Amino acid sequence: MRYLIPILLLFNLPVFAKTHVAKGGSLQQVINIAGNGDTILVYPASYTDNEIVITRSVYLKGVNYPVLDGKKKHEVIAIKANNVTVDGFKIIRSGNSSIEDIAGIKIYNSKNVVIRNNILDDTFFGIYSQYGTNCTIEGNKISAYGKAELQSGNGIHCWKSDSMRIINNNITGHRDGIYFEFVTNAIIWRNNSHGNIRYGLHFMFSNNDSYVSNIFENNGAGVAVMYSHNVKMFRNFFEENWGDAAYGLLLKEISDSYIEGNYFTRNTSGIFMEGASRIHVSKNTFRSNGWGMKIQASCMEINVERNNFLNNTFDVGTNGNLVLNKFDKNYWDKYEGYDINKDKIGDIPFRPVSMYSMIVEKNPPAMILFRSFIAALLDKTEKILPSLTPENLKDDRPLMKPLSL
Repeated sequence: MRYLIPILLLFNLPVFAKTHVAKGGSLQQVINIAGNGDTILVYPASYTDNEIVITRSVYLKGVNYPVLDGKKKHEVIAIKANNVTVDGFKIIRSGNSSIEDIAGIKIYNSKNVVIRNNILDDTFFGIYSQYGTNCTIEGNKISAYGKAELQSGNGIHCWKSDSMRIINNNITGHRDGIYFEFVTNAIIWRNNSHGNIRYGLHFMFSNNDSYVSNIFENNGAGVAVMYSHNVKMFRNFFEENWGDAAYGLLLKEISDSYIEGNYFTRNTSGIFMEGASRIHVSKNTFRSNGWGMKIQASCMEINVERNNFLNNTFDVGTNGNLVLNKFDKNYWDKYEGYDINKDKIGDIPFRPVSMYSMIVEKNPPAMILFRSFIAALLDKTEKILPSLTPENLKDDRPLMKPLSL
């Protein structure tokens, strides 16, 4: 035994950890008698607790998904200790409030919390982190049935948190699938956020974060990243986000960020940028969108290179003539140039902003004439004698074949 204790301390394991078993009655009483580092096995049964508060560093393990019911009145699990794990529960019917942010599971000012493999159904907020640090939210299925923004919470909501890991969750039916506000140094990886009322993902004032290999599909307005810097967006799918104010990805007042290897498919606008600066957009595919990209005149130092633009109604749209952005070596399926020297780069520049898109930007009802003979004639004339389209918004080295991405 004298050799065992130092070994356990070396690996940061509890020396006298115990396992407790709950099979009905009050789960809170079992939690209260547990010590730091203990495991609590919870079996399917009838539990009498209205709200469970965890104030010890315990591993709460559900066996065969025991049900914890908030009865439409209460927050189901409140975590108020460090080093807590909640694993394998079905959490249903949390309370609903326009004043308090009631959640199925809520982290209060805690570190090293793990919430994984849970099913949350019909909760106001699903999983909520308030001042959480170094927490993991992984493998949860989070569903709600909201009809309006004001009566719905978010699936995963992080506020003033740091170093969060949001991994492989399935989220649907909330106001925003994932919401970050004042969250730093976090990663959002391999989540599926679909069918939410407003945004699949919503960033506000959150810097130095990454989201990688997520699917954002059929959300009310797509994904919004606002008032942030140093955001990395790699290999995500933005699909089927349609509506007058819908986008695959909305960038507003963000800077020094990277958008690489993403797929924008069947959105009103693949990317809409306003007030953005120093954004690198490369190796993305824009396919079958209304607009591939909309870059407002308030944007500057946007570098768009080596992307595929395929079957979009309009490849690029803008609302001004002053262009402080760069397009280089993109593939445009509307390009009609030639390659005499066979270097796989077009010999004449491509102007992705059509005259008709400029007219529609200023007069949306003109869209009714799209694909008419007069619209086609205006575009052909504009390519020969540019007058309305920005003179320096062009790709001087368009690719002749699409990139393999």
